[in-house]
Amino acid sequence: MLETLSTEKMKNVIFKPFVGFSKLTKLEKLNLVVETSLRGSEYAREILKSFWLKDQKTQTVLDEFSENTISNFLFPYGVVPNVSINQKLFNVPMVIEESSVVAAASKSASFWLKRGGFKTEVIGTTKVGHVHFMWSLAPDEVQAFFDRVKTDLLLEVTPLVSNMEKRGGGIRSIQLINKTHLEKNYYQLEAEFETCDAMGANFINSVLETFGRVFKDRALRDEKIADNNKDLQIVMCILSNYTPNCRVKASVSCPIEELAEDSLGMSAEEFAQKFKRAITISKIDRSRATTHNKGIFNGIDAVVLATGNDFRAIEACGHAYAARDGEYRGLSDCEIKDGVFTFWLEIPLALGTVGGLTALHPMAKLSLDMLQNPSAQELM
Repeated sequence: MLETLSTEKMKNVIFKPFVGFSKLTKLEKLNLVVETSLRGSEYAREILKSFWLKDQKTQTVLDEFSENTISNFLFPYGVVPNVSINQKLFNVPMVIEESSVVAAASKSASFWLKRGGFKTEVIGTTKVGHVHFMWSLAPDEVQAFFDRVKTDLLLEVTPLVSNMEKRGGGIRSIQLINKTHLEKNYYQLEAEFETCDAMGANFINSVLETFGRVFKDRALRDEKIADNNKDLQIVMCILSNYTPNCRVKASVSCPIEELAEDSLGMSAEEFAQKFKRAITISKIDRSRATTHNKGIFNGIDAVVLATGNDFRAIEACGHAYAARDGEYRGLSDCEIKDGVFTFWLEIPLALGTVGGLTALHPMAKLSLDMLQNPSAQELM
């Protein structure tokens, strides 16, 4: 039997810099890490190698997703059956290590299946990005300059946006934002985008980088600001993962009496009121709101991962949205009115179904197939 690493054996490990690590083969990297960080443990070496896929073609695809890979880290791939969304039935894939999340989602899906299912609506799909820049020019002069070059900016990105426009997307707006009240000389060019079924990060960043380059080029050649055009500094051109206008709402409702269940140990009315009180607490207490929203993302992240989307971006945006009024609050809402219990969630979700891992990861493609190959809006 292979020995596990003891705490004692791992004491006083001396780490030395690796030179040219990225140029080594996968096996060479693995062996080097084992010999140094893992003290030559044969147990560690065998465990790391045991998670390599036998299918070399698929393993090569996985290795190319990241850098310096030495093995795979597997997570369970589960399914929530019988999820009714807008009168359409789905088996929903979830990648998560917490079994209670899948169990709870499955119980919820079964409960609401008999009560009309989940109802959803996409409220918006636009995303944003910014050219952040510093300029000592007076705000009215910056605005006047932007008004002069706005058409040039849009013309310069025509080759970049033409394909997206053919799919119904593209640039929806561009405006100047004055942030000098927050930071001296600080401005933004804010652009709004529709990226259709793509998450669109590379597309958005390419457009913004062109905006930044052209904006500075035109400033250097503009005779009306010749005395103040040289201190313009483009700080960065980058999309924002805060997408409050790329938002979806999901809701369920039923007569209060249908919430009755013997295991609750209370009446349906009492349960509904207690449930609503818990939602209220998540709105006024930051400590509860954090755990409340963690529970929401248990489910969201699991599906986001299964479909090859970026759960870090989804989480960052969701938590920022939870604090949009200056106080961090729970993301879901509840209402009891005229004997009807209604529960809903409204949240930003910038997702893609083409490009990135959604197209490259075999399991992500399978997940999308299981979900009946949704558009980005349908996946939201």
